[in-house]
Amino acid sequence: MKPALATSVQPTRVRHVILAITVAVYMITYMDRVIISTALPVMRQELGFSLITAGWILSSFRWAYALFQIPGGWLGDRIGPRRALTLIVSWWSAFTVLTGLAWSAAAMIVTQLFFGMGEAGAFPIATRSLSRWMLPSERGHAQGVTHAGSRLGAAFTRPLAVFLIAAYGWRSPFFAFGGLGLLWAALWFSYYRDTPEEHRGVNAQERELIQSATGGPRSKVGAPVPWRKILSSPTLWALCLMYACYQYGLVVYLDWFPTYLKESRGMSLAQMGVYSSLPLFAGVVGDLGGGWLTDLLFRRTKDIRSSRRLVGIAGFVIAAAAIIPATLTANPKLCVALSCLAFGGLELTVGVSWAIPLDIAGDFAGSAAALMNMVGNIGGAITPTLVAYLAMRYGWNVPFMTGSALCLVGAAIYGKIDASKRIFPA
Repeated sequence: MKPALATSVQPTRVRHVILAITVAVYMITYMDRVIISTALPVMRQELGFSLITAGWILSSFRWAYALFQIPGGWLGDRIGPRRALTLIVSWWSAFTVLTGLAWSAAAMIVTQLFFGMGEAGAFPIATRSLSRWMLPSERGHAQGVTHAGSRLGAAFTRPLAVFLIAAYGWRSPFFAFGGLGLLWAALWFSYYRDTPEEHRGVNAQERELIQSATGGPRSKVGAPVPWRKILSSPTLWALCLMYACYQYGLVVYLDWFPTYLKESRGMSLAQMGVYSSLPLFAGVVGDLGGGWLTDLLFRRTKDIRSSRRLVGIAGFVIAAAAIIPATLTANPKLCVALSCLAFGGLELTVGVSWAIPLDIAGDFAGSAAALMNMVGNIGGAITPTLVAYLAMRYGWNVPFMTGSALCLVGAAIYGKIDASKRIFPA
């Protein structure tokens, strides 16, 4: 007698393809961001502006990025991630190219302001785009992978940007990377759909898997954002303050580490391009590790509060401890190695932090994540100018020791964050 043929149909994996495309846009965001910090030493020589002016240029992007978080998140919730991400990625890619045409510090400030306005919506809208697709047990991993992609893009961009600068001048990387976003926008618009129900590639099994796991009412695109309920969440406000502490450390390593290695540690342009990228590679490991670990804890314990909280606290403590010897050592290579440990610890917190808006806000995760990213990036906007003033007045040790102290504050705040306190109960 012949065995019966298996009739069960496996769920399709369209959600994983969407995750891969989302990782790509995270990579592009950080590719475009780190060009200016990598080119900064050469730009300062050619255009003749000071360290303080450089701080204001870097801050101009971050102020626009911070203040347009909520409009960006609202746009994603209002018109849907498909149209919203297509629009804003095209916008900031154009201003990436225009930054390469800037002829003065003032012109650079203007282009960076508009660049920041465009990028502001990227992470909140991308978070919103995953809210209807990723299972709760996949969210930490998804956020870890996406943020790992951003750091990986930045890590590869720095040495490549140095090569382009040495061969063709500091303007060339802005032109080279600007077109990538336009290509991505076309791919996103053609493949992504705002809900699994709209996507032709999703079979009934994957659709049922997603619906049964996410549960609850599914608001239509364009539904009013319930800001009163969002703003009344103590968990979300604790998340916002923690993220401001995180942003200080991120900005120090993202915006100032190349200049620090060249001016304080005596590295050449080529050495700076290689060594400044190493903490970003460590950040990739931290992002992947944090997202994987929080989901593992959640699957084993079913305790979402502890599974998010423990990983966040551990990451901040590792960063705080490693920054101190990295700053005080006289050996430049040991400084970079310890900085890798510090940044890797800092990045352990990221996938967890961005998973929590999905945990507590559901279909309005874009708006909740926008509030978190806005408050965090106000801290990040203050940081470039603050670091420049601290370094000029007290030397480079003080900005890094300040970062260590803020990591301890971030760990303490994480102890108050409860990802089980949903804003909109299922």
